[in-house]
Amino acid sequence: MKKLPIGTQSFEVLRTEDLLYVDKTEDIHRLITNNRIIFLSRPRRFGKSLLVSTLDAVFSGRKELFEGLWIYDKWDWTRQFPVIRIDWTRISHSDPEEMKGSLASYVRRIADNYQIQLVSASASDCFSELIEKLHRKTGEKVVILIDEYDKPVTSHLLDEHLEPVRMLVHDFYQVMKGADEHIRFIFLTGVSKFAGLSVFSALNNPNDITLTEKYATICGYTQPELENYFTEYIDDTAQHLEMTRDELLSLIRTWYNGYSWDGKTAVYNPFSTLLFFDNQEFANYWFRTGTPTFLIRLIRKGHETGRILTPVTISANAFDSYDPKNIRVIPLMFQTGYLTIKKKILEKGRPLYTLEFPNAEVGEALMEQLFYAYTSYPVEETEDLRQRMWRQLRDHNTEGLEQCLREMIAAIPYLEVVKTEAWYHSVMLLWLRLLGFELTGELPTNFGRIDAVWFFPGHAIIVEVKSQPKQGDISKLLDAALKQIHEKRYYERFMGERQVSLLGVAFAGNEIGCRIESLLLNTSFP
Repeated sequence: MKKLPIGTQSFEVLRTEDLLYVDKTEDIHRLITNNRIIFLSRPRRFGKSLLVSTLDAVFSGRKELFEGLWIYDKWDWTRQFPVIRIDWTRISHSDPEEMKGSLASYVRRIADNYQIQLVSASASDCFSELIEKLHRKTGEKVVILIDEYDKPVTSHLLDEHLEPVRMLVHDFYQVMKGADEHIRFIFLTGVSKFAGLSVFSALNNPNDITLTEKYATICGYTQPELENYFTEYIDDTAQHLEMTRDELLSLIRTWYNGYSWDGKTAVYNPFSTLLFFDNQEFANYWFRTGTPTFLIRLIRKGHETGRILTPVTISANAFDSYDPKNIRVIPLMFQTGYLTIKKKILEKGRPLYTLEFPNAEVGEALMEQLFYAYTSYPVEETEDLRQRMWRQLRDHNTEGLEQCLREMIAAIPYLEVVKTEAWYHSVMLLWLRLLGFELTGELPTNFGRIDAVWFFPGHAIIVEVKSQPKQGDISKLLDAALKQIHEKRYYERFMGERQVSLLGVAFAGNEIGCRIESLLLNTSFP
């Protein structure tokens, strides 16, 4: 078996050391022959840097690295283009002043590699000078490849350096528009599509291929690619885990497949897939590489938990450039890989996209992080809660339900959060989702919006949460919760095909109460 390319972002290293490579050169050939200025967004750990490295090798004429690959006899290797490759992970940008010096030094090092002397002082002027001198020296127009183009901005979203860093990046990218006559090809990749960086507003309208169907699989592994390139690893892992090949493939698909940028073709996360075959056990590999602290804070701040637990439909406008000073949760979750396109439809010729969690790895890990962020409750103890919860719902055991809620709330340090109704609602949804319940949050009806619906086979529980900051009459809050369900007839859409129960949950200061009503006689639970 060929060695797995875990952590390898260099195409040259991958090929010279005979590591496993999933051939993407047909997509790359289409990309570079049909476009001139391109932007591609993909989440972290999705092979963007390897793609940039491969483009570098193609334009540099490294034919020997492509032997046996699709592009080998389909590209003119006699032409070698000068390549300026900018990798922001190798440029210091902890503060604006450090960034100025580091970026200028980085450009000068590239110039040194081509034996070009630069006389300019600033990074932007050095960049402009390098592009022109490279063209004149080689006789070939310049190829510019920018990896992690948005990293300086995303690193400062929450601090005072955001605006000066944004302006520095803006001025640097602005150079490419003025140097258009010297440029053959520009490729930028990153996680987020931010406005105000001069890339999208001033760079002659780069072609954003992020959602383009013909490039949907340029990063990530398709199902046929997985079964073809990893066939020996699949067989070996199936034997190790004592299951059939088909059983293993089904589990791998559930855990790591599901990312889509066109709503049709799904791909696997390369990072998680490689680590799974290396370790031969299922785990949240991709999520472990970076806890999304900023994302968790945004979700909590806007009480967006109910929205992300269910499919979200948005228009194409939501994918346009984002203002780094006003980040929206749902588009950000899509860009960073926590939501993906599960369906695309055309309404009056305009696309609508339905977003959901891509797979079990992302959904489970994000729920754990959110649950802990809200409650500090130890995730490893949730299985016991789940079993008790089933019994309590089956028996309409309101005292047991109240006890579970008390256990959960008790884990929160005193006065850590202001416990609003929205906060309690989010905690309830997270708790039940983490326990394995199928549920829908903030479900709209003709008369209002249901706080939550918990689904069992043949049974639906309509939930309304009420709260007040100070201790008081729990009974009145429960009366109000159930009265709202009745008055707004939240249960009507479930009548006839399911048995229906109503659950009111109330929080008043440190007091907790629950009340269950059944709309149908002989209600039974699994």
